Amino acid sequence: MNADHWSSHPDLGEVVVAEKDLQRRVEELGAQITADYQGRPPLLVGVLKGAFVFMSDLARAIALPVEIDVMAVASYGSGTTTSGVVRIVKDLDSDLAGRHVLVVEDIVDSGLTLSYLRRGLLARQPASLEVCALLVKESRQRAPLDLRYTGFHIPPDFVVGYGLDVAERYRNLPDIRVYRGPVPVE
Repeated sequence: MNADHWSSHPDLGEVVVAEKDLQRRVEELGAQITADYQGRPPLLVGVLKGAFVFMSDLARAIALPVEIDVMAVASYGSGTTTSGVVRIVKDLDSDLAGRHVLVVEDIVDSGLTLSYLRRGLLARQPASLEVCALLVKESRQRAPLDLRYTGFHIPPDFVVGYGLDVAERYRNLPDIRVYRGPVPVE
C-alpha cells in the first residue's frame, strides 16, 4: 500500500515525517555511524518492537560488518502515553562485555525508558555505549537523553508508522503520521 492510500484513513492525521525524508536521514545516519565506528564495528541493539523497521534500514546503511541483537521493553502498554514503569520483556542474547554497543531506538518520549536501558546495559561493561534514536518528542523529557545520533525532533503528538504502533496497528505505514483515532483500553 502506498502513502496515498493511507491519507483517507480516519484515524490518521497529518504526516510528521515523510517517507523520502526518512530514507534520506537513515542514509545520513548510516554514513555517520560508518565513519565513527571504523575499525570497531558496532553491535546494534534494537529496542522492539518499534525500532525493527528503522534498525533494518539503518543496518543496511552502515558500511561495516555490524552484528544485531534485540531486546523488548514495555512502558506504554496499549495506550498512547508512557506509564513510566519499564520492564524487560525480552533480554539480549549477546554478551556486551568489551563490545561497542549502539542502541537503536524508535522514539524517545520522556527519556525514562532510555535512562533505564542505559543503566542496565552499562552494567554489562560494554567498551562503549551510544544511542541512535529516530525520533525525539519535543518538550517531553524527564531524564537526560545523551543521544549520539538523532533522526528527527517532532511535536509531542502520538505518532504511528515506520515501525511505531498503537495497539500493534499501523507499524507498516511508510511514513510517520499523527494518530487521531480512539485510544485503546489497556
